[in-house]
Amino acid sequence: MHPHFPYGIFVFTNKNHNLLPGTTRALLIKKQVCCFFIEVGATSKDMKYLFVTLMIFKSVLCFSQVRIFSGFIDKYPIQLVTYSYSDGDTRAIYAYDKHDTPIIIDGREKNDSLVLFEKNGEGKVAATLEFQQYHPVNKEIKGRWISENKQSALEITLTRLHEFDSYDQSAFDNLELMQRVSTGKNYFKLLISKEAGEDIQVAGVRIYEKKTDRLIQEIELECRFWGLDNISVGDYNFDGVDDFSVFESSYAGPNTSSIYILRDTNSEKYFVSEITGTSLEFDSGLIYEHNQCCAGRSHMNAIYKLVENKMVLVEQKCLEYDDEKEDFIEKECN
Repeated sequence: MHPHFPYGIFVFTNKNHNLLPGTTRALLIKKQVCCFFIEVGATSKDMKYLFVTLMIFKSVLCFSQVRIFSGFIDKYPIQLVTYSYSDGDTRAIYAYDKHDTPIIIDGREKNDSLVLFEKNGEGKVAATLEFQQYHPVNKEIKGRWISENKQSALEITLTRLHEFDSYDQSAFDNLELMQRVSTGKNYFKLLISKEAGEDIQVAGVRIYEKKTDRLIQEIELECRFWGLDNISVGDYNFDGVDDFSVFESSYAGPNTSSIYILRDTNSEKYFVSEITGTSLEFDSGLIYEHNQCCAGRSHMNAIYKLVENKMVLVEQKCLEYDDEKEDFIEKECN
């Protein structure tokens, strides 16, 4: 296991190991080693839950540093944010001030360099942002934006505005943090607050108009911090208009919750909806909820439809693992 990302995946085929079929388990040992156990036969949805759980544990257990920069690519003003883990893995975004559309540029810190890759819609590298002689302690850093065919190279100059991580001695209130997603007309700035020696908390979100930077709305929230991925975009009420959600919290196993914020089709503003639940998925006009507990021994699956933006239960099924039958049996939902 990697010393900075201490996760292991173990696959068992023998029921003597007492692992539940098609489920995952997570064990945290002394806050250092996290082992995920998956029995053969796990579905693609189980693997998705595992990925979410891995990301949550990585964000909690691995040291990470957030750095906010402003500067230029050539003569064009930009904002850039990096979220670097202790193993060098770096999630990052940048946006041209003229357009305000976040561009994902993930990569890695290694030795005295930071290399970030900008990809196109097909997932192929479209450009590389390369910073040689990179020292995070420096307030001013320089690098190059290099096109995929290496025919074009532009100078990058950045000034570090903020640097912090959870539980360090930094303190701030309602600091704006760019997120990795946006809609066609709007971009989002997460509002985060922190006291010295404490964890980072999400206090709200600001919604801006692209190209003009006009503040449209500020919404107060209380959520856990999940880096550059607190906000997701989707059509959550199936009206053909982009809404957004804010990651709220994680619970036992893969269970998560988000706050779903819908666009008012009669104005440019948004409102906090009554859509709630655990690990929700949205597809073809229906909302699917999955909740599991007790190391995967108990599962609840529900399907909802939306009526005037309110969730109406269509179907619900609860399963519990039976040790004698060595299988899940349906039970009455509480």
